[in-house]
Amino acid sequence: MTITSRFTADELPVEVHDSEGAMGVAAATRAAGLLRDAVTERGRARVVVATGNSQYAFTDALVGEDVPWDRVEVFHMDEYVGLDDRHPASFQRWIRERVERRFAPARVHYLSGEGDPRAEADRYEQELRSAPVDLVCLGIGENGHLAFNEPGDADFDDRRWARVVRLSAESRRQQVDEGHFPDPGSVPELAISLTIPALLSAAHVQVCVPEGRKARAVRAALTDEIGPSCPATILRRTPHARLLLEPASAALLEGAPHR
Repeated sequence: MTITSRFTADELPVEVHDSEGAMGVAAATRAAGLLRDAVTERGRARVVVATGNSQYAFTDALVGEDVPWDRVEVFHMDEYVGLDDRHPASFQRWIRERVERRFAPARVHYLSGEGDPRAEADRYEQELRSAPVDLVCLGIGENGHLAFNEPGDADFDDRRWARVVRLSAESRRQQVDEGHFPDPGSVPELAISLTIPALLSAAHVQVCVPEGRKARAVRAALTDEIGPSCPATILRRTPHARLLLEPASAALLEGAPHR
């Protein structure tokens, strides 16, 4: 057993694993089981996969899992406005290289950053709403965002499932610090993002958060007042979610209330 701590924050189950690799294996094992169950029950499964550094351990470990990928449809949760799918920072490219080429799912629903972004948000929302979503796999941003639902702008009751959003300065800096862009001026100001109601609409939500640079956001998500100033706090009202951490990302939780 790799779990060093397990507790519940309000309604949110939380696990702290003994390493980032162990966290990734636990997430992959859980996700694979949920996808197999969905295929058994309905003949297919639909999963939304976050992109970015926080999902590396999870997607790497998923390679060793038994998943009926020929029955699985994949979505991603955001894309920069104005970037084509060949750009190194494109989330379409991330999904293509780390999911489609590795696993050959039945279908990948790509969200394009080119053309009319509002029309693309409408189109993607319709595709996502067309059938139940079984699993959403996401992370938490350094400023507490979920997808690109930014602090202060996040709407927990948004009627839309996809919309055009403006990235905060903190989110743009995170993309630079992770090595995706050379400087903040190179990061697009706008993105298309799934909304929080869309992310939480899935039957199951899995949140993987590695690395010490996320420790403050993790502490805020688990201890701050639930509200849009820290979008990740909404997870504490989401009993069908599970938060997976490792020692670095959980480093500031000592003394936090374990409810």
